[in-house]
Amino acid sequence: MEYKIQEVSERLHLPASTIRYWEGEFDGFITTKKTPGKQRRYTEHAIEQLRQIRDLVHVKKKSIAEARKLLGIGNEDTGKINWRKQSILLTGGTGSFGKHFCTVMLEKYRPSVIRVYSRDELKQHEMRQEFGEDKIRYFIGDVRDGDRLKRAMEGVDIVIHAAALKQVPACEYNPLEAVKTNILGAKNVIDAAINTGVKKVVALSTDKAANPANLYGATKLCAEKIFVHGNSYSGPRGTRFSCVRYGNVIGSRGSVIPVFREQMKSGKITITDEKMTRFWITLDQAVDLVVSALCHMQGGEIFVPNIPSMKITDLARAIAPECEVQTIGIRPGEKLHETLITAEEGRNTIAYNGMYVIMPDHSWWKRHNYESGRKVPEGFVYSSNRNDHWLDIEALRKITRPASPGTDDAVANFVSTIHRLSENVILDMIGSEENIPSPGKVLEVRI
Repeated sequence: MEYKIQEVSERLHLPASTIRYWEGEFDGFITTKKTPGKQRRYTEHAIEQLRQIRDLVHVKKKSIAEARKLLGIGNEDTGKINWRKQSILLTGGTGSFGKHFCTVMLEKYRPSVIRVYSRDELKQHEMRQEFGEDKIRYFIGDVRDGDRLKRAMEGVDIVIHAAALKQVPACEYNPLEAVKTNILGAKNVIDAAINTGVKKVVALSTDKAANPANLYGATKLCAEKIFVHGNSYSGPRGTRFSCVRYGNVIGSRGSVIPVFREQMKSGKITITDEKMTRFWITLDQAVDLVVSALCHMQGGEIFVPNIPSMKITDLARAIAPECEVQTIGIRPGEKLHETLITAEEGRNTIAYNGMYVIMPDHSWWKRHNYESGRKVPEGFVYSSNRNDHWLDIEALRKITRPASPGTDDAVANFVSTIHRLSENVILDMIGSEENIPSPGKVLEVRI
């Protein structure tokens, strides 16, 4: 039996306008059907779903956010988001990640609007020239300014927090500025999100936050802790906070590749230590990780991608095989190897959907998700020198090959190569009973 909205309104003693409003607020929970003429029809199951919402909101006096949380909306393993109805705020939106995030969102997901929030008016002007103003709005502001953040978040559903001071030497030389932006700025984002009723917030973190050896890493570790505990502060408002943590991004500002290419002109390139290793990730993968986190997050998790490592000596040989390589020693605050998951965090980590999820170890957090996730082995540590997947010299050479004439993106080859690598990783994971790749495997990427 199917009913018109007027009939449902009479049965539940609710205005039709309220029913339509709830359908938007509880998107994905209320299941309706449509006639060939596109008229909405309600089944008994849909009426029961509306009755549950009515009891929570009208009888138990729960807010919309509380009701959503109690009904578990958005926490399913196959979490889906109706992106066309989402308003997104992106702090640090004029950076490498922010620009690529906007590109992917506009091409693939088409959200209602993206608000780019940053303090650089020139970069915003350049983005306006590139993206226009149809789906993107541009807000001048600093994450240090809580009042401005609150104004910018009014009416926003999702916040991506990408703003940070990221250069290790700059943070070492200007420690208080790093604290103001990376730590106090994180606090301002959390406060503004809770006060304006934002549904989900994902903060971008770094491998340098795991066992930090420099001030930048320490500030990002502190920011992670603040975001995780933001879930206990949100209370009945229901705002959820999670983080994503990943390594060096190819194609981002500050990449070592253009440095090596510039040094090639002199016939000599410099590295800091021959034993150094690093994680590598593409901008596409970084955006995909954030989208996955938004779809699956309960609130409090740290999401870590399964990505390959490379040796700095292999990268040097791949880019400049004929050049002399000079070792100049590790800089202050620099690590020999990077870590994405520490041994302590490994105890609360699961492998899930081609990534790792570090779950919070706090009394307020109850696991309702990741039913298909598998616990990582005892003593698990995810560091760049102990990775199961590596890019060899030939793969790095193809990745870093300069773009051919007519190609705009200097790392276009990297995207296709790394995605082929990811397919191999996924196939290995499918074939493994523990859903974790076997140790010691070096992948050769063939194009």
